[in-house]
Amino acid sequence: MNTFCYAESPLGRLLLTSDGNALTGLYTAPERKSQATEGWAQEAGTEPLAATLRQLSEYFAGTRRDFDLPLRLDGTAFQTRVWRELLQIPYGETWSYGQLAKRIGNPGASRAVGLANGRNPISILVPCHRVIGADGSLTGYGGGLERKRWLLAHEGALNLSRETAPSRGLHQVAMDFRSAAE
Repeated sequence: MNTFCYAESPLGRLLLTSDGNALTGLYTAPERKSQATEGWAQEAGTEPLAATLRQLSEYFAGTRRDFDLPLRLDGTAFQTRVWRELLQIPYGETWSYGQLAKRIGNPGASRAVGLANGRNPISILVPCHRVIGADGSLTGYGGGLERKRWLLAHEGALNLSRETAPSRGLHQVAMDFRSAAE
């Protein structure tokens, strides 16, 4: 059964989707995906959505660096290869699109890697935010560069103030997120 839920986070409202066995989506701009949930059940308490909410709460509180959740990544063979390699980027580190292309064995595919990165259906957990330009610049992010900047700062990959969350400070929003997930 396809289920979904919303969660408030330091990045704003998130949309989580599941097929009942695995997480199928985590969107930082849910208004772009809400039509995809028509006819689905809104069930935050079912697995794997409940576990995802718990682990996201820990991530935003700064106590979790890795996620242990079942994921279903639907895309082309190339896209899924890119997305699987994104899972290898360590917390607090960044890779360039070129590095990612080399890692999947296709060093000339930086642009194609960027396109696949932009179609990642499970943001944050499949850390497409950790991919940057060859010159170190923040380039493209489906949820917006402000959210990408915040995520990288939260993980210590950028030297920015943690108070750059879209609205309130990290601690208060993380506490609110934890309360909503319980």
